[in-house]
Amino acid sequence: MSEPLYDVIAIGNAIVDVMAPCDDADIEQLGLAKGGMTLVDTDRAKELYEAMGPAREISGGSAANTLAGLAALGAKCAFIGQVADDQLGEVFAHDIRAGGIAFDTAARESDPPTARCLIFVTPDGQRTMNTFLGASQFLPATALDDATIAAASILYLEGYLWDPEEPRKAMRRAIAAARNAGRKVAFTLSDAFVISRHGDDFRALIDAGEIDILFANEHELAALTGVEDFHAGLEQLAAKVPTVVVTRSENGAHAVSGGESAHVPAEPIDKVVDTTGAGDLFAAGFLFGHVRGRSLADCLTLGAICAAEIISHYGARPEADLQELVAARLG
Repeated sequence: MSEPLYDVIAIGNAIVDVMAPCDDADIEQLGLAKGGMTLVDTDRAKELYEAMGPAREISGGSAANTLAGLAALGAKCAFIGQVADDQLGEVFAHDIRAGGIAFDTAARESDPPTARCLIFVTPDGQRTMNTFLGASQFLPATALDDATIAAASILYLEGYLWDPEEPRKAMRRAIAAARNAGRKVAFTLSDAFVISRHGDDFRALIDAGEIDILFANEHELAALTGVEDFHAGLEQLAAKVPTVVVTRSENGAHAVSGGESAHVPAEPIDKVVDTTGAGDLFAAGFLFGHVRGRSLADCLTLGAICAAEIISHYGARPEADLQELVAARLG
């Protein structure tokens, strides 16, 4: 097997996040599901955008956020995702490349426009996401280059993108390319609603041995396994997936890999400002530790450090120097 060109290559939604603070009353008035992620159409996206207060626009998307964290830690990364040939598409492409991440997917010239996620952040730090997937759900399998997929140590896939047909075909092709090259495949379940729609697909991938590293939170774990007891559900998955990583918010995170188990508490933080991207950055820290050969406990700690940094401010991209934070904590 040749030396990898990239540590991680990811396939995910190419989204621009539009974030604004709000009150709980606003959430209720707009009929939003607090703390959840809801897919919206063009008209609903326009309605919610008009209802938002002063907002920040930041390039986002779950897998892209993870790569931003990885790149900030010093990893070599590449991203595959679909934008449109419009202003937000240019913003997304500029931002991700400026972060040191390779991005060569050609922009789509026809409608719909580039995806955006309208995020309402309540005073308790909970984010309520309303996602217009736009161009991102039209990523074709032809946008993939098998040699590029094979050139990464880990292929990282975003569960959110499993919903539309074209990207789902693209990810299946990418899995085959990675496995044929002897590379690892990591998968994040993304959200319980995704599991409700595609759980059978995910369970089939797991049963077929297609997933090497699986990321979930405790709610997604229960949805995937149908087991309410956390430890029983973790044990069930660990029997089928070489490395299982499950986050539990303020209760820390667990991982099982090769018969070894580890748990770390959440990193201390003065105030939770915004939980957007916490799981994405946790995955970044864990994957960075994994590709660098760190212990399972260290991988979890790296994830916890990155997640704590993200929830201390608005937005899902790091603002502090992650390498300095890691050095101070782990040496």
